Amino acid sequence: MAKAKSVKPAKSVKSKSVVTETSMNFLKNYINTASPVGFESSGQKLWMEYIKPFVDTTFTDPYGTAVGVINPTAPFKVVIEAHADEISWFVNYINDQGLIYLKRNGGVDHQIAPAKRVWIHGKKGPVKAVFGWPAIHTRLGNPEQKEPNPKIENLCLDCGARTKKEVEELGIRIGSVVTYEEGFDELAYDYLIGRAFDNRVGGFMIAEVARLLKENKKKLPFALYVVNAVQEEIGLRGAEMIARRIKPDVAIITDVTHDTSTPMISKILEGDIQCGKGPTLSFAPAIHNKLLELVEDVAEKNKIAVQKHSLSRSTGTDTDSFAYANDGCPSVLISIPLRYMHTTVEMLHKSDINDTIRLMYETLLTLTPKTNLKYL
Repeated sequence: MAKAKSVKPAKSVKSKSVVTETSMNFLKNYINTASPVGFESSGQKLWMEYIKPFVDTTFTDPYGTAVGVINPTAPFKVVIEAHADEISWFVNYINDQGLIYLKRNGGVDHQIAPAKRVWIHGKKGPVKAVFGWPAIHTRLGNPEQKEPNPKIENLCLDCGARTKKEVEELGIRIGSVVTYEEGFDELAYDYLIGRAFDNRVGGFMIAEVARLLKENKKKLPFALYVVNAVQEEIGLRGAEMIARRIKPDVAIITDVTHDTSTPMISKILEGDIQCGKGPTLSFAPAIHNKLLELVEDVAEKNKIAVQKHSLSRSTGTDTDSFAYANDGCPSVLISIPLRYMHTTVEMLHKSDINDTIRLMYETLLTLTPKTNLKYL
């Protein structure tokens, strides 16, 4: 095995923000727009509208993955990619008393559901509802009875209807999708919170890369496909489809990763990653070593601090779909640290957004069709 090139960690340098006030307004609107797995159209329309001024052409595939293309006639193809979908619920059963029972649509966490407000996306438009949960007085009324934990079987939605017919009159049916109500907000010290930063922050960041290329009048020696894929949360399916369609030569994927500095997370198992300390570069078989080395060099040259993370067999992200598509595509994963993943209060830091955008942008300016990515 060849000796790996030693790369010194870059010292963090506070850089001027590349994100504008207009950009942040788009991000807020984008986060607040429901985009559940399999029903991503609302968010995708918003994203396409935002990115159109920065690209030469756009297209979508049959399942709704949205793509903006810069320099589309160039033969060498590079992808920067994120996924657009958010975890959600499906209406599965409506009882005679008008209570609504659900199934998961993606890896939604049932333990955070009690007392949450939701939108049921019915045929007549969104309907407000709540996850009901028995009062503590009634749960602890019998000392011989074990206090119940939230489970799929005992969680239900109450939309105000008191019969099954009343539910159906609201346009709610089996298969209606349900999303949480919580949206974008800001906390102290440059932290942002919201539902579905996983991974609409990625869609935001790749759009910002396209904006910077346009505004700085950069000419790329390759075709750049800015891809916002659907259906990642149920098995990387959107990336699988679009990778076959585009057949890229290189793919740069961005997604979220766990901030492991919060309670109940083992650094021994999950590594040491923190919000505010820069984007995270991952090691896994699907990660192309020479492409990763190029990204590390770019980070060092531009004084962008990065963190490191080992991911073992698979990345669990769309990187896997691109890496193993077609005849193999050199792929790299640039992640942004996130606290409280798959909850309604996902939290990240503005500086990490800024530095992740910068790292992708500078990597694209370094990469050429002649970049040697051969292992042997």
